[in-house]
Amino acid sequence: MSKLVIVGTVAFDAIETPFGKTDKILGGAATYIGLSASNFNVDSAAVSVVGGDFPQEYLDLLKNKNVNIEGIEIVKEGKTFFWSGKYHNDMNSRDTLATELNVLEHFNPIVPENYKDSEVVMLGNLHPLVQQGVLDQMSKKPKLAILDTMNFWMDIALDDLLSVIKNVDVITINDEEARQLTGEYSLVVAARKIHEMGPKYVVIKKGEHGALLFHDDNVFYAPALPLEEVFDPTGAGDTFAGGFAGYLAKTGDFSFENMKTAVIYGSTLASFCVEKFGTERMQNLTDKEIYKRLDQFKSLTQFDIELT
Repeated sequence: MSKLVIVGTVAFDAIETPFGKTDKILGGAATYIGLSASNFNVDSAAVSVVGGDFPQEYLDLLKNKNVNIEGIEIVKEGKTFFWSGKYHNDMNSRDTLATELNVLEHFNPIVPENYKDSEVVMLGNLHPLVQQGVLDQMSKKPKLAILDTMNFWMDIALDDLLSVIKNVDVITINDEEARQLTGEYSLVVAARKIHEMGPKYVVIKKGEHGALLFHDDNVFYAPALPLEEVFDPTGAGDTFAGGFAGYLAKTGDFSFENMKTAVIYGSTLASFCVEKFGTERMQNLTDKEIYKRLDQFKSLTQFDIELT
């Protein structure tokens, strides 16, 4: 069984959307990535930090999904990272109401000994120095290193970000971030510039408009499945990354053709994530539901055309 290291936040979120609001619930990039990747029967480990206020039931949830939690440090006297946000009516934009770093402020990631030879490393959205710190702990170069980042790190730690980008195979960012990172409006030109920074593959997420995969001169586009109701978009990008990384870890095939399928799996899992608040939908997802939705994706994207 392939091994997958997942680095990111395990956190509390408080979310408000036009459909309702929550008090503190389970969130964090590593949580969404881990729950999503757990659908592929890979041996994964989460590397993160929480405070003494973090419920054991949440750690048990990850453990029961076969996500190894040895790498989740518990700072008993500390408080867990907390984020609160309010989504606008279009669900594409949101206001951050609170960000409390708490134990994350001094987080020093420690990869469990048994996972230092993992084939795939998924670097969730964290400070670039933390991401690089994980790569430096690997006993051998991973076959695939995937990095997710955001405009915040471009604003405050661009040099560190560019340094770690050189050392990864895949970068996943959204369209706005790709434009900021490169100064290019065209996503095709932006992807080419990001290739030159180091990654062989560039995944540009476009939310409800799907995702683009770039490799050299090859481009693949996966639409997002049209949904009747989007309840809460929080964690959809991380769920996409978890499906993408989980599928690639399971198959061990890192070709462009197989990455196309990984993008479809990522999009499929993200389409479930948005149907309920937080991680609720991802906690009880079944293989049957996933395959049914994959079939919907297939119907959505396949067609016959006669070229004359």
